[in-house]
Amino acid sequence: MNAMFRHLVYGVSVVTLIGLFTAGQAQAQDAPGMRIGVRGEITGVSPTGVSPDVLKVHANSGENVTINLTKDTKVRAVTMANIEDIKPGSYIGSAAIAQEDGSLKALEVHVFPPELAGSGDGHRPFDLVKGSSMTNGSVGDLVVSNGRVLTVNYKGGQQKILVPEDVPIVNLMPGDRSLLKVGVKIVTFVTQSADGTLTAQSISAGKDGVTPPM
Repeated sequence: MNAMFRHLVYGVSVVTLIGLFTAGQAQAQDAPGMRIGVRGEITGVSPTGVSPDVLKVHANSGENVTINLTKDTKVRAVTMANIEDIKPGSYIGSAAIAQEDGSLKALEVHVFPPELAGSGDGHRPFDLVKGSSMTNGSVGDLVVSNGRVLTVNYKGGQQKILVPEDVPIVNLMPGDRSLLKVGVKIVTFVTQSADGTLTAQSISAGKDGVTPPM
């Protein structure tokens, strides 16, 4: 693995997504084809216009990388939301950290569109911060009068997640390549080929200045 890519794997938080942002446990393998998530800001697009197929990205780790898009690369918009946008039955994902009583405290919450309901269903380790987890599931109960607590149901289990007032909540919305402009913050799920080329399988792009918190 070359030094730059090693820095990306270990310096940028690794994000595993299904479709677009369905988070799971990241896998880091010293081999071509490994999948990593890159968080950063677009610094260049080619060709310019509404449908770029190459992005230059300044990653949060400090690296500058070039990422290719294919006809299969999925793009979603990330927009601001609030707790009132989450209803019983909403399908969400939440990176969270365990508390002493075993409950979870959210680090972020993202609300999936109906067409992605069921994606990545479950509860698993995640790497947003040390010791964090990711839970994807359907909201059963939502209590906003007692600390903003979500009950999230998934196949084989359930988690209660406390959502503090200052935790970012975002929607994942249908998007297209016109969102991919210089200055836009993204999280992208990429693979590396044998020659080191990075290719995006999916991209979530902040809309109207939003920074994807996932």
